[in-house]
Amino acid sequence: MWQTILHYGLHLLFPLAIAIVFFRSNWKIAYVIMLATMLVDLDHLLASPVFDAGRCSINFHPLHTYWAIGVYVLLLFMKKTRIIAVGLLMHMVTDFIDCLEMC
Repeated sequence: MWQTILHYGLHLLFPLAIAIVFFRSNWKIAYVIMLATMLVDLDHLLASPVFDAGRCSINFHPLHTYWAIGVYVLLLFMKKTRIIAVGLLMHMVTDFIDCLEMC
């Protein structure tokens, strides 16, 4: 239960903190964009079962692979995609924390 609360709490609060600290002048827009990056979880629909509390998403779902994460890192270097990249990478970090809990 606590792992679920931590996971979804980080998905909501981590982007808010980053938006306020690093995108101060446009923090509301940055926050909404970073929340929108949670659409990356649509790749869970390709899995069977769609939700498995014991499964590590990293390198299992297509948009959570190391290759995809590499693309998200590259997006950091382009100003127009930086906020999206930050949102996607924060999402991956949050999902990775769940993988550590499994060990």
